Amino acid sequence: MVNPLLAAVEAYDFWYAVPLVVAVSLVYAATRHEELGPILSHAMRIGVWIVGFMLIVLVVLLLVSWFT
Repeated sequence: MVNPLLAAVEAYDFWYAVPLVVAVSLVYAATRHEELGPILSHAMRIGVWIVGFMLIVLVVLLLVSWFT
């Protein structure tokens, strides 16, 4: 049985991904564009793509751990 306190502490580890996704998406978008508008637009799209990919990987890992 999982201790609820430990589960809550582990949930905070996901917050480390937020600044990482923001930084990576902004830097990637800034290498493609020079004006602020296109940079922010591209950063938003790339950020959504990164988060979506991370969620897909999470689901795959949960399925693998569930079946083993």
